[in-house]
Amino acid sequence: MTAMTSSARPLLNRRLVEFGTTIFAEMSALAVRTGSINLGQGFPDTDGPEEVREAAVRALRDGRGNQYPPGPGVPELRTAVAAHQERRYGLSFDPDTEVLVTAGATEAIAASLLALLEPGDEVVALEPYYDSYAASIAMAGGRRVPVTLRPHDGRFRLDLDELRAAVTDRTRLLLVNTPHNPTGTVLTREELTAIAELAVERDLLVVTDEVYEHLVFDEAGHLPLATFPGMRERTVTIGSAGKTFSFTGWKVGWVTGAPDLVAAVRTAKQYLTYVSAGPFQYAIAEALRLPDSYFESFRADLRRKRDLLGDGLRAVGFEVYQPRGTYFITTDITPFGEKDAYAFCRALPERCGVVAIPNSVFYDDPDAGRSQVRFTFCKKDDVLQEAADRLQRLAS
Repeated sequence: MTAMTSSARPLLNRRLVEFGTTIFAEMSALAVRTGSINLGQGFPDTDGPEEVREAAVRALRDGRGNQYPPGPGVPELRTAVAAHQERRYGLSFDPDTEVLVTAGATEAIAASLLALLEPGDEVVALEPYYDSYAASIAMAGGRRVPVTLRPHDGRFRLDLDELRAAVTDRTRLLLVNTPHNPTGTVLTREELTAIAELAVERDLLVVTDEVYEHLVFDEAGHLPLATFPGMRERTVTIGSAGKTFSFTGWKVGWVTGAPDLVAAVRTAKQYLTYVSAGPFQYAIAEALRLPDSYFESFRADLRRKRDLLGDGLRAVGFEVYQPRGTYFITTDITPFGEKDAYAFCRALPERCGVVAIPNSVFYDDPDAGRSQVRFTFCKKDDVLQEAADRLQRLAS
């Protein structure tokens, strides 16, 4: 039945016209329909630590979080987030005024942009970008200004001159993602220093998505932007439990920042979900207190999986951009004589029984990523090996 309206006005808000079903939903449905191995959407195929799962069960049984938790998040989790930031990075946050729990990083991004933008404000974002960035900017009435990360010497790099040129008198905010999804790049100290200096010079706010902070594969580790000079008071930092502890369905994220920034984000957030994931918040509070050995083992295991899939993709003939972080590998399909990543990914399940994601959907200018395809490696070893074996059909 077609919805009846009193005028010819479209039902969908014009700010959202360009956004339909997400590419992740589309490709995951394709994986189910064809019985393919899903290396598209980034969710693990095994649960995280048993002690964390048991902590959630214990909270449920003890009646902790079964009713509405506090709006900013349960005190135990806010305290654990603050302690984590202090222990890992030397960043001191007041759990009561500088930490906010959200329904995953996706809500944290939306709430931050809805809170901090006025209609017409420009947001400089590094593309390719996670699809919710563009939608959240649009819902806030902002205007996104992409600065493109381009492949060079085996990794995607930020052109600092292009970044500086993108900032105008209308720029309100820089939206930064490191480690970066979908490319797997990790911004260097030089790049982060330049971003910080630009933000201070032009008096810009920064929202930084750091959900893959524990998946940096080199020894330098993660460098939070808030640790750079002048950034503590102007940066909203977004974290998440899903990627670190492999419980993506729990949707537990958080925001840290100066009190006035967190208060602004909280004002928007309270009218989105209000609260969520009550018992899981207690479990994640315990997860954040796991010993360093957990985080080291988790990172080492994902590094090994990266190499397993990466070697398989190279053997097939893909050009592989070695990721320094996240659990995604971006490849180029031109060695196969292919140019259209979307068409390639639509056909791949029938050709090989594998699903991947076309990076072109993450660009304002699809031509910039026309031949790039992203695979995830947060799967069991035998699944990754089977996917690599199936992809061998491309070589023939």
